[in-house]
Amino acid sequence: MKEYYGYSADEFVKKAHFPVVVREDNQTIFKELAQIMFDTIKENNEKDDISVIVNPVGPVGQYPYFVEMVNKNKLSLKKCWFINMDEYLDDNNEWIPNDSYLSFHGVMEKKLYSQIEPELNVPENQRVFPNPHKLDEIGNLLKKLGKLDLVVGGIGITGHVAFNEPEPDMSNEEFLNLPTRTLNITKETRATNSCNDLHGAMEEMPYRAITIGMKEMFTAKRIVLGCFRDWHRGVVRHAACAEPSASFPVSLLQLHKNMSLYISKSVADYTLD
Repeated sequence: MKEYYGYSADEFVKKAHFPVVVREDNQTIFKELAQIMFDTIKENNEKDDISVIVNPVGPVGQYPYFVEMVNKNKLSLKKCWFINMDEYLDDNNEWIPNDSYLSFHGVMEKKLYSQIEPELNVPENQRVFPNPHKLDEIGNLLKKLGKLDLVVGGIGITGHVAFNEPEPDMSNEEFLNLPTRTLNITKETRATNSCNDLHGAMEEMPYRAITIGMKEMFTAKRIVLGCFRDWHRGVVRHAACAEPSASFPVSLLQLHKNMSLYISKSVADYTLD
C-alpha cells in the first residue's frame, strides 16, 4: 500500500505538493468556494473587466451561497462568462435532455441561473457548455476573451477533473495538451456517480461525456478544488502526494502555478488505523 494513504491530517497537509486548506465541515467549504467566485468577479467589476470562470456540476453546494451573495450585494454578473466544464452525452454523442435528472444544463439552471435576480444575471449567450459539434469552441473563446480567471471543481474517483479520465499510456505532456473532447466514461466513474446521484442505479448512467481538457484548464490564473465525500480521503492523498501522472489526472495539477485544494476535516483526518 502506498505510504500516503496512511498520512494523518497533519502529515498530509505538510507533504502535499500543492496547498491543502482544511475546513471544519462541508458547508464551510462550499461557502469558501462561493466567496472565491464572488471576490473574483467583484475585483474584475471594479476594474471594469470581464470575469471568465469554469464551473462544475460536482460540487454544487457553493451555488446557493453564491446566489445569496450576488443578490444581497447586487453584484452584476453581466460581464461574466461562465463556462461549464463538462456534460453527459447520450449514445449518439448528443447532450442528454435538459430535463434529465443528470443534466448539467438542468442543474445549472435550477441551482444558479434561475435563482439570480434578472437584472444581475449572466447573459444567456455567456453561459457556455462544451459542445460535441463544436469541439474547438471553448478553446477559441478563451483565446478571444484573453484569459481564464478561475476554475472551480472537484475530483472524481479515478482522479478525473471534469471528465478528464485517466490515460495510463500517455505521457504527462500529452495529457496536458488534450483539449475539449468527447470520451467514454470509465466503469469506476459510472459506478461511483450512480451511487452519488442515482442511489446505485448504474444501468441509468450515461456511457459518454464531453469535457474541457487540461489544455484549457491550465491557462487559468487560479484553480480551486473542493472535496468532501468519505471516499475523497484516499483520492486527495493520491492527488497531492503521488508523482504527477496521466494515470491519475488530478495529480498533474501539482504542476499548475496556482492550484489549491479545500477539504473537510473528516477527509483530512482519515487514517487506516
